[in-house]
Amino acid sequence: MDLPIARVGITAVGSYLPSRRLTSQQLQDEVTAGLRLPERMFEKATGIVTRHFAAEGEYASTLALGAARRALDARGVDPLDIDLLLYASATRDVCEPATAHLVQAELGSRAHALDVGNACNSFLNGIDLARAMILAGRARRALVVTGETPSRAMRRDPGGLADFREGFAGYTFGDAGAAVVVEPVERGGILDIETETASEHWAVGGIPGGGSRHPRGDEYSYFRGGGTELRGVFEKIGGDILTRVAARTGLGWDAYARVLVHQVTVPYLERFVELTGVPAEKLVLTVPDLGNIASATLGVQLDRVQHELNPGDRVLLVGLGGGVSLMTMVWEAS
Repeated sequence: MDLPIARVGITAVGSYLPSRRLTSQQLQDEVTAGLRLPERMFEKATGIVTRHFAAEGEYASTLALGAARRALDARGVDPLDIDLLLYASATRDVCEPATAHLVQAELGSRAHALDVGNACNSFLNGIDLARAMILAGRARRALVVTGETPSRAMRRDPGGLADFREGFAGYTFGDAGAAVVVEPVERGGILDIETETASEHWAVGGIPGGGSRHPRGDEYSYFRGGGTELRGVFEKIGGDILTRVAARTGLGWDAYARVLVHQVTVPYLERFVELTGVPAEKLVLTVPDLGNIASATLGVQLDRVQHELNPGDRVLLVGLGGGVSLMTMVWEAS
């Protein structure tokens, strides 16, 4: 008789960046041809210098697939060794069916496959769901993937300053994919999960098209929203979630080898450091060279530092998503 599973953790990580790369000035020149804006305005306002964009013929599933293959190779397992595949992203290839099936068809796995969507917190939610299903005995080894192409929700030809301002948050985006293998571990693993939701702010920002409210029309396919309003909501409720995590776990900043935070712009990140007191050297900077890569942010950061982590090292992941939701995960390397 199998013993109940006590611990579940992340055992491999992979990420994938499309090869096409643009500077913020190149993007500014492209989208503001009819507007008079100061030189390097995008870069100065956001701290984003470059970002990667998916090319024609590359899709969200393409980026997820590239990351998935790298994660499976890192773990040394075959796609057929996966019995749960979660595509956890703010971006889909199509409205129907679940993009998880498009990834799985290319990957060659035969797992139970479904999508998980919660804006930029999708990937963290996917890892949490995979852990819960494994603990419940519904799966043994899960692959959680995300592919993000939010660059395609940018308004490339604003009709004037009003359109430009409404869509400005979209000019922070970049594209990327990330993946993790989640399975039982003998020690360490995912130690703590915390969430905070303020759904009354759901309309602050997002992409309104593609659902039953606005099923058709290019006008609804652009990202629109108030970055300042979102920042205000996160600042208002963000401190409480970190206080609860510290009180419950007994872990202070010195207990973490790294702190991975969703990154929208450099000023946002600097404000996070100011409000929380997290030592800046524990952060993994991705926004200056990748931009806001939505739910792939934490996966890419983890992939960048996983080689330096030793068994017993703890990592705090902090997710921020439209809706509005915050999420934290404490993970200990096995």
